[in-house]
Amino acid sequence: MRLRVKDETRCKRSADLYTQSVLCLQPAQDAPQILRRYRFANQFKILDSRFLIHHSRFTSCYFEGELVNEHLYAVIMAGGGGTRLWPLSRQKHPKQVLNLLGGRSMFQLAVDRLLPLLPPERVLVVTAADQVAALAEQVPELPRENFIVEPLGRGTAPCIGLAALHLRARDPHAVMAVLTADHYIRHTETFRAVLSAARKVAEQGYLVTLGIEPTFPATGYGYIGQGIGLGKMDRFPVFHVERFTEKPDAETALRFLGAGTYAWNSGMFIWQVERILAEIRQWIPGLHETLIALDAVLGTPAYGKTLADLWPTLHKETIDYGIMEKAERVAVIPVALGWSDVGAWSSVMELREPDGEGNVISGDVLKIATTNTMVLSQAERLIATIDVQDLIVVDTPDALLITSRSQSERVREVVERLRREGRTEQL
Repeated sequence: MRLRVKDETRCKRSADLYTQSVLCLQPAQDAPQILRRYRFANQFKILDSRFLIHHSRFTSCYFEGELVNEHLYAVIMAGGGGTRLWPLSRQKHPKQVLNLLGGRSMFQLAVDRLLPLLPPERVLVVTAADQVAALAEQVPELPRENFIVEPLGRGTAPCIGLAALHLRARDPHAVMAVLTADHYIRHTETFRAVLSAARKVAEQGYLVTLGIEPTFPATGYGYIGQGIGLGKMDRFPVFHVERFTEKPDAETALRFLGAGTYAWNSGMFIWQVERILAEIRQWIPGLHETLIALDAVLGTPAYGKTLADLWPTLHKETIDYGIMEKAERVAVIPVALGWSDVGAWSSVMELREPDGEGNVISGDVLKIATTNTMVLSQAERLIATIDVQDLIVVDTPDALLITSRSQSERVREVVERLRREGRTEQL
């Protein structure tokens, strides 16, 4: 259906994505059956008696009888405690709510890159109870009922199972894209395009994972071995998954990089909600039984108590080990996204713009003969550096971290020691 508007604003369609429009069609009051309304409204112009044009930052366009990616939903896992970026990241102020890269928080960036593809009603968030308020405040366009609370972390498999249960109640035909709140993706248009392609593969019954094309022999990521080619979906090649490999040693990582048939495991998945629940039933029966009990009381006053009683009894389980390594019809789409899991302070430094001497500076810092160093200060004091290189300094009111760039991943050892010593006020 072609949209005709008297002014110069235009919608341009490209595959399943409307990538250059700032128009969103909404139902007028005399045609409420056509589409759902957004939860907010700014400037409207009358198009005809049935539709309104909303000038907004969202770029998906809706036409009568047509909804782009109608059954695609995003589930953002946002419950992590954030130990790898201590002392800035704490249990009550985790990585996903921090403004690490300048401008917006990691969680806000995760939502921002989805909204041109999906309306906010189809973006769900799984998180801890004590993080809901902070996350909801950062992205007020998400409906509050879209925040699903996990009583405590039990790994990615229970988290995904709980989200799938809620999602099936909304839409039995849903395809869920499982994403993270604290990763960075530079190429956002490619990201939306590959999600749309993966949705089509998932609708053919596959469990789909997004693989990141490796750029160096990383030992800190898991790898996905590509098997036979399954063809292309849109412009993206799709492969059968031959194997999952946990974090390899340096020699193996170098071999994987040279082979050209391995991708980094991004932890992003796309599948039909019924398919993943069936896999949970087959491979994780304890979780399946818990989900059955929760399904029986979903939407009733008994749900909260049932969840609180049953969730702590679950064993911790990752979706990779619990299902992906065992299931059949698993596909991978390797793609270059400019991706980072932002898993260490060295990663933060690589993603921020350095000065002419390779330094990343934030706060009151006086540097002399300092190169390739990052200093982030949130404390009200001056930091001076003299004749140093390749350091990372993170200063907060109650804790100071000083580490070499090459050893910044060892920050979690500090967190583990603080926990053993009972110093919870600094966690």
